[in-house]
Amino acid sequence: MQFITKIIKKPLKLEKIQVLAEQQFGDFIKAVVDIENIIMAIGWELHADQESLLLDKWSNQEHLRGINIYPQHFGKDSFIEFDSMINIRPRLNNRTRGIQDAKIKKKIKEIVVLFIKP
Repeated sequence: MQFITKIIKKPLKLEKIQVLAEQQFGDFIKAVVDIENIIMAIGWELHADQESLLLDKWSNQEHLRGINIYPQHFGKDSFIEFDSMINIRPRLNNRTRGIQDAKIKKKIKEIVVLFIKP
């Protein structure tokens, strides 16, 4: 399985995300969103790899969250899955793989919609 990594700073077509998803996991693609710098990494096998890439160049760890994107569910609640090991942040009051803070979820949704266009 080949993993193609992209750092997204400007919008991509949903079709492109769909192709990347099909090449990797079939129906979804992993992404890490920087909620402060408004950038997103997609395409690695592990969220931790994307997190590392963003930490090396642009981001602070406290601003990064891991998600899964299901392109075929665009426009539905199931489009974004808030599930990643990197989301476990006890010192930030997040003790699960999900994202518990509704404001952070909202911000992630806004960023994903900003970057992925039909």
